[in-house]
Amino acid sequence: MAFLQKLFQQSNEEKGFKPAPAVETGYLGTVKADPNFNAQNDAAKLKKAIETKGVDEATIVEVLAKRSNAQRQQIKAAYQQSAGKPLADDLKKALKSDFEEVVLALLMTPPEYDAFEMKRAMKNLGTNEKVLSEILGTRSNKEITALKNTFKEVYGEMLEEDIKCEVKGDLETTLVALCKATRSEDRNIDDGMAKSDAKALFEAGENRIGTVCSVLIDILTNRSEAQLCKILQYYGQLSKDGLAKDLEGELHGSFEDCLMTLVKSAWNKPAYFAEKLHLAMKGLGTNTDTLTRIIVSRSEIDLLKIIQEYKRMYGKTLQEAILKETSGDYEKILLALCGTQ
Repeated sequence: MAFLQKLFQQSNEEKGFKPAPAVETGYLGTVKADPNFNAQNDAAKLKKAIETKGVDEATIVEVLAKRSNAQRQQIKAAYQQSAGKPLADDLKKALKSDFEEVVLALLMTPPEYDAFEMKRAMKNLGTNEKVLSEILGTRSNKEITALKNTFKEVYGEMLEEDIKCEVKGDLETTLVALCKATRSEDRNIDDGMAKSDAKALFEAGENRIGTVCSVLIDILTNRSEAQLCKILQYYGQLSKDGLAKDLEGELHGSFEDCLMTLVKSAWNKPAYFAEKLHLAMKGLGTNTDTLTRIIVSRSEIDLLKIIQEYKRMYGKTLQEAILKETSGDYEKILLALCGTQ
């Protein structure tokens, strides 16, 4: 639980988790709809690129990374109509490795991609709890509802039931609570409630160690992100290290990571994703799954802000980090999705 204490220390520094502006205006994605879009022409270009000897990857990048998700859905339909088979199937046969992963991710709708990533995180031996926390902890109620519906359509299973089979304890309680998609999204802040919640967190840490997890889960999974920021500010006034010190030994591993996701995402969502991207490329080996998931899923939401936060936090651009850590067509498509800024 030292992350709460650390968060407030960092917020006063030039780098680290500064609170995000209350309301952002304008389009914050890096991928925009092509104004001269023609689905049939793009489908024909892709067919030719796939059938070219050795595959024309440059055209695949140029078409798919420079179209909005809605336009890609139209390209898929046009390809199916003209070629008589799914575009994804032909691309699977033609491509490989990380480049293939990005291309196939771009062809899915956002709810399909979220559902795919959730399923993959629970599919093999050992569940990737970090992915479950990242997706459920950063999506809106509308996005989580769409994810659940798509999960049921595609896999014939209830997302909540899959989670219950794969995760246990406090982490299960937290993820299932988020899965309900009933979290407040009210932008108005209730000052009195924020003070009361901050006090509840403080008292749970000071006097009731045994129930602290339930208090934390209740507050973090029900309050809006704006409300949560206010709660964290009041908590910082009540105690510099009370909660952090008392709970440090209580929380660990995936449960702590899940709560960190909720706190950091409320405080500054683009900074949260910037940190995830940095950690994915830090040290030996690059976590391409994380790199692909964040860049693709945020490309029409807030990737522009994530890029800005990355530069502020780490002193270099995300594009520079991608150039250093990746190569080939995978590098090219990621850079195309990040844009030129």
